[in-house]
Amino acid sequence: MGFFDTIFGKKGSNSEEKEGNEKKAWAWEPLMTVEQLEDVVRESHSVPVVIFKHSTRCGISRMAYRNFENDMNANGIEVRFYYLDLLSYREVSNAVASRLGVAHESPQLLLLKDAKVVYHESHGNISAQRLRELLEEA
Repeated sequence: MGFFDTIFGKKGSNSEEKEGNEKKAWAWEPLMTVEQLEDVVRESHSVPVVIFKHSTRCGISRMAYRNFENDMNANGIEVRFYYLDLLSYREVSNAVASRLGVAHESPQLLLLKDAKVVYHESHGNISAQRLRELLEEA
């Protein structure tokens, strides 16, 4: 691998592939409407739900998103992951803040159980490890 590949990464060279681990067993579901948000809140009664609010124009948000994706291991845990592009769906972002009672930040990760936010973090405090611990406790 060349010098620039080491710094900027090379397609197909993420840590999971280097270590021979399975690829992530989860996928993001886009959160695009206020009606869908209500469905997601209802869904949290039967399965934990994660919402990641992300600004696609912000370098800090992009870094937090990338770090979370690289570090999150949801294998063996029942959970749903939703991704909210704040710039494209501002109305939904505002609805998340008002409906769930959590001040808007970006990037921001929220964990919902039984229609309540039981954990939320933003910026550099977003931790895939901490989320995994909380999900395992459920």
